[in-house]
Amino acid sequence: MSLPEGLLDRYREYLTGAKGRSENTVRVYLDDLRPFVEFLKREEISCDSLDRKYLRKYLAWLATSARGREGGYAKVSVARKLVSLRAFYRFLLQEDLVQSNPVPKGRTFRVKVEKRLPVFLGKGEAEKFVEAPDPSTGLGLRDRAILELLYSSGMRLAELAGLDVSDVDTKAKEARVWGKGSKERVVLLGGPAVTALEEYLSSARPSLAGERPTTALFLNRYGNRLSRRSIEKAVKRYALESAVNPGSHTHTLRHTFATHMLEGGADLRVVQELLGHSSPATTQIYTHVTQNQARKVYLNTHPGAREPQERPKEE
Repeated sequence: MSLPEGLLDRYREYLTGAKGRSENTVRVYLDDLRPFVEFLKREEISCDSLDRKYLRKYLAWLATSARGREGGYAKVSVARKLVSLRAFYRFLLQEDLVQSNPVPKGRTFRVKVEKRLPVFLGKGEAEKFVEAPDPSTGLGLRDRAILELLYSSGMRLAELAGLDVSDVDTKAKEARVWGKGSKERVVLLGGPAVTALEEYLSSARPSLAGERPTTALFLNRYGNRLSRRSIEKAVKRYALESAVNPGSHTHTLRHTFATHMLEGGADLRVVQELLGHSSPATTQIYTHVTQNQARKVYLNTHPGAREPQERPKEE
């Protein structure tokens, strides 16, 4: 058995219309439900048959064999899918398709996820990274502006990809972005980012746009809005070319922005506001990063922190 025909389409409309979720959020919610639909088929049950026993079985299946040869999902993915499933059953309850929500809010089914500290670049690495694009080409000017903007403002990939020319004010050194939940906020731009943007706008964007009327800030070679996937690919390529952490991606620059702000003495609330975090608890993880970094510097540099060396024996 599976879900009633058309139910996921109705759920998509509910998330977009009634809840006002962004396209990206809706996609994540629906993707998280795909293994659940597969599980219902495997167990030959309907969504109104899910109880605590089946829920435990579903979570165990997710963690061990839901992805076939690749094994199960990571704990963080299982935890997110549990949240998505809880939201889905709230919708089913509202539609009178189930009698109760089998996914409780309490600790009974909470998946314990180990918090990983975000990876960030050193100041020298960040500088080398953003200077990797070739400024003698139009695409190089565009990519330099992208990297400078990500590092200077800490904005998300989706926020950067959605920028229009009118969203950027180089004179005021700020940009207007729409974050998660379509919340608008203003991010600040540093001098190098402003310079890179102005060079791109004056020298590269006009030729990329050609005769095509478009409001998008960053364009591909055909004059269309540059996609998130294309931005991701370019950022990863420059990470390899600049010989910084080869696993660096767009979010690495966001992590780097936050870490460097705190290392420079910025207040946690200010960083929270600039990142667009709804809770200070989300931003708090960067304080652990800076504390760990401070400890490493202390152990490597302070004479009193080093292991005592064996004194030479007197002859």
